[in-house]
Amino acid sequence: MASLWPLTLICIFAFSLSVAHSKTLKRDVKALNEIKASLGWRVVYSWIGDDPCGDGDLPPWSGVTCSTQGDYRVVTELEVYAVSIVGPFPIAVTNLLDLTRLDLHNNKLTGPIPPQIGRLRRLRMLNLRWNKLQDVLPPEIGELKRLTHLSLSFNNFKGEIPKELANLPELRYLYLQENRFTGRIPPELGTLQILRHLDVGNNHLVGTIRELIRIEGGFPALRNLYLNNNYLTGGIPAQLANLTNLEILYLSYNKMSGAIPSALAHIPKLTYLYLDHNLFSGRIPDAFYKHPFLKELYIEGNGFRPGVNPMGAHKVLELSDTDFLV
Repeated sequence: MASLWPLTLICIFAFSLSVAHSKTLKRDVKALNEIKASLGWRVVYSWIGDDPCGDGDLPPWSGVTCSTQGDYRVVTELEVYAVSIVGPFPIAVTNLLDLTRLDLHNNKLTGPIPPQIGRLRRLRMLNLRWNKLQDVLPPEIGELKRLTHLSLSFNNFKGEIPKELANLPELRYLYLQENRFTGRIPPELGTLQILRHLDVGNNHLVGTIRELIRIEGGFPALRNLYLNNNYLTGGIPAQLANLTNLEILYLSYNKMSGAIPSALAHIPKLTYLYLDHNLFSGRIPDAFYKHPFLKELYIEGNGFRPGVNPMGAHKVLELSDTDFLV
């Protein structure tokens, strides 16, 4: 057995040497150098040399993560955020076919997301929030079958939310708030079996909750539902209580009406319920005030009967960057 030890060391050394001298795939080198040459990306001063994965004494480019596949290194993560990058979404990014994470949030990117985005079939996280992106969302986003996190909030996207987002079976977090989306929220999103967080607040959406949850057994894993600051109408259907994992329901600043169904108080872990600034009327069932988990019940700006009281101190609920991590 002892005689095998030198051979093992030789094998480990040979493997390490091959990794160290692996060449970066030309496709990825070309794509990132094309991006680097763009006028709006010259703020990324730390991109030194020609090889984004590092070459000799030069380290990998800041925000670029590479891994070895066979005889080559490929770019698997591109995270360049909060550095004031300007200009259109870099189409060359869509040539980085091994990307699993793309994070360009908090920059000044403009224009549409190109349909070529659908080429990034290994992408698990796409974060483009806090930019100035616009136009309609390309349906090709629905081809990113491994996507778990999608954040497009705080941009200027318009048009309807594409129903193709329902083709993302691994999607858990969907952030579309603070845009200019119109039309109805696709009920097909209810077929996403592990979707935990859906935020479409602060848009120009219409329709009813009844339409949104019309697919039987829909939204089985949903915990947080943000529909605030839109133009939703109609009442709260008792069937909403079928979303048994719901913890946050944010309906503020819509045009919803009617009474609050007592069935809603039977959602086991409902913690935050925001009904304010709508057209609701009647009374709040006593079961809400006895709910073991309910901390916030905000009701101002409605037509409830006198004596109906809120619960807790109203605060804006937003997830931090750490909650967004894959």
